[in-house]
Amino acid sequence: MPKIIVLIVDDEPLIRMDLAETAAEAGFVALEAANADEAILLLEAQDDIRILVTDIDMPGSMDGLKLAAAVRRRWPPVVIIVTSGRVLPATSDLPAATTFLGKPYSTRSMSAALRQAASEILPEPGKA
Repeated sequence: MPKIIVLIVDDEPLIRMDLAETAAEAGFVALEAANADEAILLLEAQDDIRILVTDIDMPGSMDGLKLAAAVRRRWPPVVIIVTSGRVLPATSDLPAATTFLGKPYSTRSMSAALRQAASEILPEPGKA
């Protein structure tokens, strides 16, 4: 069974690297992007990304909430986890079926969120 690919989007390199390590230790393949623009390019280039983990506060053309909304519209099967240490978004600010984790979160809670996200991934049509 192929490993699930997680796209991690955070403008803080150390946080992004730590998240990638957490994802790898939990059995996922991690891709990294420093902002929403890089994330969109990766999503357009690689059609097997199944989980998005994004911070809210990021520089660039869109923040993490706008990125999450764009991903939900363009890539509906992608499971989304949004994080922030500064913003506590209202449920109505998050796209449907999005998990929020406040920073600082533990490695254990992120691993659990990734495992939960993996359990929500639906098989692609014709690949059951």
